Amino acid sequence: MPMMTTPVSIPSAVAPPQKSLRVLYADDMRELRQLLEVVLGRDGHRVESVPDGNYALELVLRDPAGYDVVITDHHMPTVNGLELVARLRAMKFPGKIIVFSSELSEAVDRGYRSHRVDHILPKPIFPSELRALFASL
Repeated sequence: MPMMTTPVSIPSAVAPPQKSLRVLYADDMRELRQLLEVVLGRDGHRVESVPDGNYALELVLRDPAGYDVVITDHHMPTVNGLELVARLRAMKFPGKIIVFSSELSEAVDRGYRSHRVDHILPKPIFPSELRALFASL
């Protein structure tokens, strides 16, 4: 007689988000933008991505309350991450600001902290770490 087994539920390592967030992601690397759209999109977040800080500024200026979170890379053409963060703070952007970067000097790191960014995360970041961060927002 075959043995009956009961299916086992394996808990997820990351809790589902409390709510769907509207995310704007500025990064000049297309592959990273696509990856972030997939990772955060699976959790129900709406992600719009742009290749430069200038485009991000244009979108936020059009609709200042249109995004809950802005994520920016540091190294981008035209308007880099630090400039983007400074302008967002000057316009009193009400959402969270997260910086991704593969390298930041101490001076640049201090610059971001002086603009009160919510998180600075090193690249590469694992999708599970990103999902955990978003679950806590």
